[in-house]
Amino acid sequence: MKYENVCVEAFTCTLPEEIITTDELEKRLDPLYQRLHLNPGRLELMTGIKERRIWEAGKLPGDQSVQTIKDLLQTTQFDPGRVGALIHASVCRDYQEPATACSVHHRAGLSQNAAVFDISNACLGILSGMSQIANMIELGQIQAGIVVGTESSRTLMETTIKIMNSDTSIDRQKFKKVFASLTIGSGSAAVLLTHRSISRTGNRLLGGVFQANTAECKLCQSELDVSAGGKGNGQLMWTDSETLLHKGVATAKLAFDPFMEELDWAPNEIDAMFCHQVGKAHQNLLMETLQLDNDRNFITLPYLGNTGSTALPTAAALGIESGFAVPGSRIALLGIGSGINVIMFGIEWNTTLPGNCSKSTLDRFRKLNA
Repeated sequence: MKYENVCVEAFTCTLPEEIITTDELEKRLDPLYQRLHLNPGRLELMTGIKERRIWEAGKLPGDQSVQTIKDLLQTTQFDPGRVGALIHASVCRDYQEPATACSVHHRAGLSQNAAVFDISNACLGILSGMSQIANMIELGQIQAGIVVGTESSRTLMETTIKIMNSDTSIDRQKFKKVFASLTIGSGSAAVLLTHRSISRTGNRLLGGVFQANTAECKLCQSELDVSAGGKGNGQLMWTDSETLLHKGVATAKLAFDPFMEELDWAPNEIDAMFCHQVGKAHQNLLMETLQLDNDRNFITLPYLGNTGSTALPTAAALGIESGFAVPGSRIALLGIGSGINVIMFGIEWNTTLPGNCSKSTLDRFRKLNA
């Protein structure tokens, strides 16, 4: 797929204040660690995650998404009345019905003539939303649209710890299957796309590719949804992490050459990469398999963990604002999500608008990616 008329005005992110270190999390898992004779430090060693952040108890995803949109509109100085579509695209949402996007749209003060709906596609939700907005702009249906999402990991983390400590049937093999749940962090991110005729930045979304490997759809699953007889939010997530890692990277490899061909790029012409942030083993294997320079890949994982659909756009927001990607850069968005699905986008970046991240936050990630 190629686009002639779509621009990415800006990515933005908002991060929770509360930090849970990996050391603290492992201390809370002490009954399990004692019973299974596990050594503290294994979680950070295996994942590269030093800490993750969580929203305050009781905060709904939509509540934070409203603030993230307001930050995005302030950053871009874009008229909310010109937003022709709003997509809420995180795994987490407020209710089964109506769409979380409805409440967010109302409170953000966007146009009443907008298309408003949710998209769910695991960790690729926001990228999937970007493709929908881009298509609508290219078709001439709208002039601008926003994709937003907020992931909240508090309940998953607390439920996982409680069950791991109390269920004595949990052995090392079962622990491996819930291990990924302990890497999840919270975050919120949004992106504004516009028609190039009204863009202030000229940041061209050039195009991209999709790749599916849905035979592997059972490698990462949450409990059954309530409507299917499940117990509701906050239940365990079961993941065959090792197999998912290798199958996901193999699927990305299938997509990468067509991605380069579609954009008429060579791998060494990519100036900055923003990928889904899962773990250091995944990151290293992906870069090695695609024969890409790891120094061009912006990392947030050690301080944010895996923030689901918001991980990649958060990396883009922090990386661009910190100067990792500068005007004139060719940017690759490399998304891999359970399912397995892959989405890759290429952007020609020309203008960086002033963002909303604090200097201390930006300095921390600059140092991490130096």
